[in-house]
Amino acid sequence: MANLKGILDSIRKIMWQDTGLNGDAQRIEQLAWMLFFKIFSDKDKELEILNENYVSPIPAELHWDQWAGDDEGITGDELAAFIDRTLFPALRNLNVGVTEDLANKRALIVREVFEGNNNYMKSGTNIRKVLNKLNEIDFNIAKDRHAFGELYETILKELQSAGKSGEFYTPRAITEFICALIDPKLGEKILDPSCGTGGYLTAAIEHLKEQANSVVDRESIAKNIIGWEYKPLPYLLATTNLILHDMEVPNISFRDSLDQPLSNYTEKHRVDAILANPPFGGIVANNNENNFPQNFRTKESADLFLVLMVHLLKKGGRAGIVLPDGSLTGDGIKQRVRQKLLEECNLHTIIRLPNSVFQPYATVATNLLFFTKGEPTKEVWYYEHRLPEGQKAYSKTKSIQQKEFDPIKTWWNKREESEVCWKVDIKTIIDRNYDLDIKNPTKREESIEYSSVELMSMLEESFATSSELLNQLKAAVK
Repeated sequence: MANLKGILDSIRKIMWQDTGLNGDAQRIEQLAWMLFFKIFSDKDKELEILNENYVSPIPAELHWDQWAGDDEGITGDELAAFIDRTLFPALRNLNVGVTEDLANKRALIVREVFEGNNNYMKSGTNIRKVLNKLNEIDFNIAKDRHAFGELYETILKELQSAGKSGEFYTPRAITEFICALIDPKLGEKILDPSCGTGGYLTAAIEHLKEQANSVVDRESIAKNIIGWEYKPLPYLLATTNLILHDMEVPNISFRDSLDQPLSNYTEKHRVDAILANPPFGGIVANNNENNFPQNFRTKESADLFLVLMVHLLKKGGRAGIVLPDGSLTGDGIKQRVRQKLLEECNLHTIIRLPNSVFQPYATVATNLLFFTKGEPTKEVWYYEHRLPEGQKAYSKTKSIQQKEFDPIKTWWNKREESEVCWKVDIKTIIDRNYDLDIKNPTKREESIEYSSVELMSMLEESFATSSELLNQLKAAVK
């Protein structure tokens, strides 16, 4: 098996030498489109062998093997010009038919990926070096593909320190924990309406694979795992992620979940389970709040996503989602959104997370909400997840771990109150104007200590966020 980590480390070193790449986000986007195209092309070769009716949607002269696969092939200015002037324009305008056959579906994926992403590397010589490294991996060897799938998680994790792109990555410990508790079943439709890099989708795929006993079972997984994502880079990363998890045609739509009236989503669009970390702290663009009933119209994205997710669940459908403290409290529209949730769903559990789970890109306190649609809430159980003993905060090197959730899994089916968990009846919540920001009644006050570097980073982030919000408000007023 190829030394995958060594190959990835070599690619990073080559990219750092290229003047066209500025920062982690651009480096990840550059690597992502190259990886995607290599993985896609390898799969195309396999499909053409296994399926006599399949013809690759990629023109022969643009196939990976023709321009990238030969280690002694074109390089330097010729290679850079080919990518910028021939490859990208052709793939962005790839012909997509109207039929639902495999080739058309795969053609659409390629076109959408290349429409939204860019080639940043300037040196054709450096590009050739990266291509040659990627040629050392055969993604049609299952061992290599699955091993790289694990390594791919480290690439996605790097987004946490890549400026605003961090918002698209949810720690793997959280995606797997939520998926385990929601417990998707074969044949159920599972949706993430803001799928980012695809963490919840891949968690669901692996969960369902353990239940699959036939080819038909595995095909149903590909059809019923659904993602929506409206930004090009995470769409590319999520698509690649699902292909690495054996989904030939990932069921991910390149679209804004809030871009159409709520009434357009009818019974046929409803799903059995939702796993999601919807965007929060942002202001909705394109006046998409007007797609919602008047009493729920707000510019706050998290609140609109909550209304959407409640609407999209079938009766008896389950959801496990991440929401900030700000969505648990507040008057006006926020209160009406919470009231809708509590009246239409059984919000049975809220797990309160430490502030630093999503550092460094977000420092607000977050919560995991679990609810089932169809019956109103009678009581809410709260569980306060605390930092490991002796740890002051989560960080890039000390992120939240899956094993930390083991006590909650043990508690889940046999609930008892303790110093970290408590329950609140619905009458108390109604008397609080549906305020769900209820602190641990036994909690001791804890002080969080930050280094001067962390404080400066948090302050810089706060200024940047304030500036962006101000610009968005100015644009909205215009």
